Amino acid sequence: MRKFFAVAIALVAIFTIILPLEARAERKEIAKIQDATAVLRQIVSIPEKNIPPALLRNAGGIAIIPGVIKAGFILGGRYGTGVLLVRNAKGGWSYPSFISLTGGSIGWQIGVESIDIILVFKHRSSIDRIVHGKFTLGADASVAAGPVGRQASAATDVQLKSEIYSYSRSRGLFAGIALQGASLQIDEEDNDALYGREGRDARNIFGDRVTTKHAAVQKLREVLTEYTSRKK
Repeated sequence: MRKFFAVAIALVAIFTIILPLEARAERKEIAKIQDATAVLRQIVSIPEKNIPPALLRNAGGIAIIPGVIKAGFILGGRYGTGVLLVRNAKGGWSYPSFISLTGGSIGWQIGVESIDIILVFKHRSSIDRIVHGKFTLGADASVAAGPVGRQASAATDVQLKSEIYSYSRSRGLFAGIALQGASLQIDEEDNDALYGREGRDARNIFGDRVTTKHAAVQKLREVLTEYTSRKK
């Protein structure tokens, strides 16, 4: 009888400790998706300085990375986590895969800054390379500061040559912002926390072979669909 009670107490302790940890982990991932949705709303809504609708309509994928931390004195570093979505076979948007952005830079810079970053991918091929391993901006695909405003819309498809266009929103003071050399990588642990073990493979997420009913995930996809279907 004592052994039975000991086992029962142990099981209660396990569920008391582990389940709240899993719930907290899931809440962290949902919070990241909610942050990404807020960043997307704010950046595309900036009057006359938003991402050209034509670029969004024809994008093969988009990464939204809220709160990237940049810090440095001459030598700089950066780190952030966010989400990556791709166009699916029906022309809509996939479920989000979690990603991380890391990298250093050399240049005249001083200070600490938190910035929100959006990367617009013109084609799916670059994202396929991210899925297969670490991907370096500027080395594995060209990256450039993206055009802004409606006046850039007409020229987007024919004149812009880079594969990836970057947009940022600053909440602090910093000098010397650049994304050349930064690395993108799939965050398998965060994917696992939201989708389960099959979600560790981003190909399953982008292929709609795993799903989630979380309202925050659906809202992100809805907001992205709304903005990428705009004509002007």
